[in-house]
Amino acid sequence: MAHEVESMFYVREVPWHGLGTRVEEAPDSEVALIRAGLLWAVESKPIFLPDGRQVHGYKANIRSTDGAVLGVVSDSYQIIQNREAFAFTDALLGEGVRYETAGSLRGGKRVWLLARLPERYKILGDEFEPYLCFTNGHDGFWALRVIVTPIRVVCMNTLNLALVGARRSWSTIHVGDISARLQEARRTLGLAQAYYEALGGEAERLAGIKVPIEKYIGELFPMPEDAGKTAQNNVKKRREELADRAYTKDLEPFWDSAWAFINGVADMVSHRQPLRQTDTWAERRFESILDGPALLDQAYALVRR
Repeated sequence: MAHEVESMFYVREVPWHGLGTRVEEAPDSEVALIRAGLLWAVESKPIFLPDGRQVHGYKANIRSTDGAVLGVVSDSYQIIQNREAFAFTDALLGEGVRYETAGSLRGGKRVWLLARLPERYKILGDEFEPYLCFTNGHDGFWALRVIVTPIRVVCMNTLNLALVGARRSWSTIHVGDISARLQEARRTLGLAQAYYEALGGEAERLAGIKVPIEKYIGELFPMPEDAGKTAQNNVKKRREELADRAYTKDLEPFWDSAWAFINGVADMVSHRQPLRQTDTWAERRFESILDGPALLDQAYALVRR
């Protein structure tokens, strides 16, 4: 398994991120903790210099199972344990929630879980599955976040558009009483509903706009000046791949529209293979998709200008 992934599971079919160990049924939170390898705690320890003096104002987050240092944080930092994160999402979504995938990255510094909401949406005849992704960090650099993630069923691509006036995430820092913010987090479910309604309206608008797709592809993947043959070929490959994805059979009713272009880019960022594969490329792609891939933002800016 790739270096940044410590543990991860997925249910039945290989998910769009392609990471993890397969299980047959979507587990509840207790089983998900075990399947995801997250049945460990984070402990707060004082920090001492080599001469024995304590470093005041800071503490170390230590993993209980192996003593790994996950991060150095301030005294005001409040740990959110993995079990608390699942309990938080249980309370947020209600009894019977099932987790489709969960795991940890970067040596336990970042943990996440993906839960499917019971509703399904149809946008321009396409079925979308709504997910909530909960991410948390133990190193002091990641806030607790709940993210709306729409997945287009026919090709399992993620359409995380940064819609104007429709939020797709909620976050809070690790300070104060996290449990007291549950009511605030519940508004995320309202955000999810509003986001899907806005996505449907935007899809109809984009489907009615004819765009110069080849021109936009060239702007997304410009040919570098004084590029060598290898670099030119790489750009050509990316352009051809995006054109193929924007003109797939399932998008035929929308060919040459902004909606087809956006879906082609979404499909590309969800499933593309890098020209040069590193040990961590899949995890990097996974994180970028959850946070909102830059390439999709650029494509959306093109069709909105």
